Amino acid sequence: MKNFAKIALAGMMALSMAACGTSGTTPDSSSGALFKAGTYEAEAEGFGGSASPIHLSVTLSEDKIESIEYTADGETPTVGGAALPKLVENVIAAQSPNIDGVSGATVTSGGFFTALNDALTQAGADPSKLEPQDTGKTAAEDIEKTTDIVIAGAGGAGMTAAITAAQAGKKVIILEKGSVSGGNSSYATGGMNAAETHYQAEQGIEDSADLYYADTMKGGHDLNNPDLVRTLADNSSAAIDWLDSIGAPLSNVGQAGGASAMRQHRPVNEEGKILSVGTYLVEHLTSTCEELGIEIIYGAKVDRVLVNEGKAAGLHATGTEGNSIKILADKVIIATGGFGSNPDMIVKYRPDLEGYVSTNAPTITGDLIPLLEEIGADFVDLEQIQVHPTVVQKDGALISESLRGDGAILLNKYGKRFTDEMNTRDYVSARISEQDDSYAWLIADQKMADESTVVEKYHSKGYMIQCDTLADLAKLIGCEESTLEETFSKWQAAVAAQKDDEFEHEAITSVVTDLSHAPYYAVQIAPGIHHCMGGVKINTNAEVIGTDGNVIDNLYAAGEVTGGVHGGNRLGGNAVADFVVFGRIAGENASK
Repeated sequence: MKNFAKIALAGMMALSMAACGTSGTTPDSSSGALFKAGTYEAEAEGFGGSASPIHLSVTLSEDKIESIEYTADGETPTVGGAALPKLVENVIAAQSPNIDGVSGATVTSGGFFTALNDALTQAGADPSKLEPQDTGKTAAEDIEKTTDIVIAGAGGAGMTAAITAAQAGKKVIILEKGSVSGGNSSYATGGMNAAETHYQAEQGIEDSADLYYADTMKGGHDLNNPDLVRTLADNSSAAIDWLDSIGAPLSNVGQAGGASAMRQHRPVNEEGKILSVGTYLVEHLTSTCEELGIEIIYGAKVDRVLVNEGKAAGLHATGTEGNSIKILADKVIIATGGFGSNPDMIVKYRPDLEGYVSTNAPTITGDLIPLLEEIGADFVDLEQIQVHPTVVQKDGALISESLRGDGAILLNKYGKRFTDEMNTRDYVSARISEQDDSYAWLIADQKMADESTVVEKYHSKGYMIQCDTLADLAKLIGCEESTLEETFSKWQAAVAAQKDDEFEHEAITSVVTDLSHAPYYAVQIAPGIHHCMGGVKINTNAEVIGTDGNVIDNLYAAGEVTGGVHGGNRLGGNAVADFVVFGRIAGENASK
């Protein structure tokens, strides 16, 4: 492992530190040299945290940033991973670190610039004084185009709709506020619910669309729109088949909270290990958009839904340089997500959630809600905002529900279980909030780590702490070892008996481990804002409904921007199902 220079050592560079792999002379201020020529290495925390930081290798001549190479295994491929080459390109063009980061990849951008400034400091420069150079680029021009379908949002729903429409022969343009695709979809960690799939049949799992419908209505406290839930359940199996067709199979079937059957479909890698569903699907959806020639205009913040004689007629957006982007279209699809990263809007509808951390992407700020209100769209359930029970409080990282489905348990500060881990999210969140200090520990074991990349990812990012023995785990939690031994003994007996007498764990027959395989992995969690169940009102054709109860012609919506599917609580695995099912429906109907 290389030793990477720290910012605190910058003042000693002239005396004790040479550039890695090359040598040079101290910058000669009389000659105008900016840097001590050489190659410098530095690191800083990005999305991967301290366990998997961003590493930069920066090559400098005396007056120029020549190249920047990076290693960033801890960054989400479709977010930070996609942002890094753009950051490198922009820095090289501007010859300065004093430029904007990549929208939608705030954490990665911050880590990149921290490491870059470290490397430049090592070379004898003051990064704050390196003003951006004129890149020679002309100001961004206004854009005006005409297309068959324009879509707001390049997340899961937007790209699914775009691909479906393109497959039907339509020309599609997507406007995306961020600098990368994915939105909240990139943050999905579990899987996709679907019933009566060929994967379930192959694995001997009994399930039905009727049971899926009933579970979703019950989980949403019967506040859901029954017709939308029926549509979700009945079209879920076909949605799995469609993902197969674009090369994105979800072949592993596991358990999700509130589900009466194993129906959460998850991707696996070549070794058969479970992957996070969000980054996996966003990668495949993005590449499929590219293959089909779907144009995605990044850095385009939609600020107006264009209407002509009462019918949606396109979108207007403003680019990052203030340029006008006007797309006229026969049909318009809105797929911009919820408002989980807009604290003011959260407090407007749920004052009790003020101060909660959010698991959402920074671009998820509800921009289209007031714009849709302006053209007469109706809304439902905006006060229905879900908190997820297992969120790392320091940065809003979500710990996947799928771990609890596979056998992870929740312990309070005394080392005791206190709930059915696989009850609905609102229920489990409430139970955690009732504990002393309102937090809990989620515990996994090595068997889970061997079968899923998810545990490995959380451990590499520093969220999960490895404990070799129960004694080590008790020390970490701060509880009595004897209490922990009793808790594990009861859990292992319950798994063996397939019956949880303590808390009636609803899915104990589906767990894959009894937590008897040391070492253990523990992460401290508490509830955080996760999903907006409410949004614009749609019908089963994904058409937007106006306040007069009628369809707004030529306007469709899909994904978290809509309301009615999830009612008062969303079941884990239903967000992905929602964006694939209704994204396809929006794309199909907009193509007619």
